[in-house]
Amino acid sequence: MSEQQERAERIYDLMRLLFKPHPWHGVAIGDAAPDIVNVYIEIVPTDNIKYEMDKTTGLLKIDRPQLYSNICPALYGFIPKTYCGDLVGEFCSQQAGRSFIKGDGDPLDICILSEKSVEHGNILLRAIPIGGLRMIDGDEADDKIIAVMKGDAAYGNWRDVSECPHELIDRLRHYFLTYKEVPGGKNPIVELTHVYGRDEAHEVIRRSREDYLNKFGDVETMLFDILRG
Repeated sequence: MSEQQERAERIYDLMRLLFKPHPWHGVAIGDAAPDIVNVYIEIVPTDNIKYEMDKTTGLLKIDRPQLYSNICPALYGFIPKTYCGDLVGEFCSQQAGRSFIKGDGDPLDICILSEKSVEHGNILLRAIPIGGLRMIDGDEADDKIIAVMKGDAAYGNWRDVSECPHELIDRLRHYFLTYKEVPGGKNPIVELTHVYGRDEAHEVIRRSREDYLNKFGDVETMLFDILRG
């Protein structure tokens, strides 16, 4: 390793100590993805306010109060370094038999099943994807990956969504079909066309990772190139 490379790595190590990583761009998806992924949690089942990561700052912000009594039935967040772009939209179009579906331009959403009570969001955890909900919001793919928390005593051994009780899946379906409704307003057209298993979930994750690289590039490599001069 050259002296210039050593200096660049030292600067990068110091930056990691001094600055909090952006949860979307500064946290790794995980070396074992798509079998095991890192997840940033925004919402927990006790929240009656919808929190959402601010894309610019990476801070957790209030998106809106939940105006109805329904609450998210699982831990909810996104997979870092993913992006729902052309490839995710293309796959949704193929599987749903629709035309002109595009990705929603957000990181890939994920629901985490766990027996444990997590009191707040703005945390990271490791999860095992087992399936997903194919959600279409207008003309945009808005997949919701379903996963179990790694090591969870109750759900941690599940490997496919077919192992989930139907009632649990129905609860997730109901939440996502209604969570954007506004009393007295014109509510968006949201559809859930399929509940799919692990293999399709892995394909969505792989595509969202490729969409991310196509959109943003390899951020760490670009930073090292800048530091090396």
